[in-house]
Amino acid sequence: MNRQVAVTGIGVVAPGGIGRKPYWEQLTSGRTATRAISFFDASPFRSRIAAEVDFDPAAAGLSPREVRRMDRAAQFAVVSARESLADSGLDVADLDPHRIGVSIGSAVGGTTSLEREYLALSDSGRQWELDLSYLSPHLYDAFTPSSLAREVAGVIGAEGPAAVVSTGCTSGIDSLGHARDLIAEGSADVVLAGGTDTPISPIAVACFDAIKATSPSNDDPAHASRPFDRERNGFVLAEGAAVLVLEELGHARARDAHVYALVSGYATRCNAYHMTGLTPHGREMAEAIRHALAESGTDPAAVDYVNAHGSGTKQNDRHETAAFKATLGERARSVPVSSIKSMIGHSLGAIGSLEIAAWALAMEYGVVPPTANLDTPDPECDLDYVPHEARETRVDRVLSVGSGFGGFQSAMVLTRDTGARLPTA
Repeated sequence: MNRQVAVTGIGVVAPGGIGRKPYWEQLTSGRTATRAISFFDASPFRSRIAAEVDFDPAAAGLSPREVRRMDRAAQFAVVSARESLADSGLDVADLDPHRIGVSIGSAVGGTTSLEREYLALSDSGRQWELDLSYLSPHLYDAFTPSSLAREVAGVIGAEGPAAVVSTGCTSGIDSLGHARDLIAEGSADVVLAGGTDTPISPIAVACFDAIKATSPSNDDPAHASRPFDRERNGFVLAEGAAVLVLEELGHARARDAHVYALVSGYATRCNAYHMTGLTPHGREMAEAIRHALAESGTDPAAVDYVNAHGSGTKQNDRHETAAFKATLGERARSVPVSSIKSMIGHSLGAIGSLEIAAWALAMEYGVVPPTANLDTPDPECDLDYVPHEARETRVDRVLSVGSGFGGFQSAMVLTRDTGARLPTA
């Protein structure tokens, strides 16, 4: 069995905009959401900037009990899932709960709650012997990443396959790939899938500081994330979430659902090379791209847009530029390529899903978001990276890629549903 898989709902919590419409406006405006860290005193760190989400749990519809129980990453996922479900128009009462699945990606899970609780139990690290009387009864949920899938399952009453995918910075795209496979093989008809991460915490900032992966451009945070620019000096840490409703195409058409796009191809590879390093020739990413394109039946020359991983590190930008040239041939020189990390930073396990949400919307509205802050292109990165301003163009076939610590390289292809009805708004 090989069933087609449609995107029928989108929900987003992102820096600069909560909800898919504010998110899309943020991206197409070319505005950056990166700023000085406000969540804690970041003065001891090398990199003191991030893309934070201005998130009010109560305003987002969460009850006091939900806020007390759930880590910030889980809150983001639930709010995104609720918006996505509403956007899809699915009536839960009409669904068989055993045919509904959940697939959530996350790189660092409940880091926010774990660090907060450790600081409380240890009196900010001053006590070696921890007083467990201060322990939160919900700490176990933060410690166990599977709680993320459980919370999203509760949004729709899903009793089918449920999983948390954790493959570093490709978690968000890999969770969607897993969901696609569940539907294609017949294990589910509907899957709420996406990624969530809230890593803006002292421990995460310290870890990336140690390997000098994040940008130290603290005096100009709005322009710190500079993918493909000669002056780039690392990525900007971020938080966020996106959850999409993936649905078997026949199931979606039977209820006259609006189809944003089809998830027509997916592949993932590991370079088995280095925990954080990348080979310059981009062979592993190229292999994932080739398989994703072949699975979708998309000729490389027919790709209309490429969503780059575009983290703003020199080795990554050069690595994927080489991979695009190796797989797309002459089309690599003319196809629009851009990175939204230039505007919303790098939210680790969430970013892949945020990117897929963006490209489903790009297909919807015929607009390609830009790469912000690309002032002086790196001579080794010589493709059309759509600098500064969004570009109007019809998009029928999107290639999206991700690259993650551990050597993970993933690629996904979205294509237009030729039988889809036109958007109403």
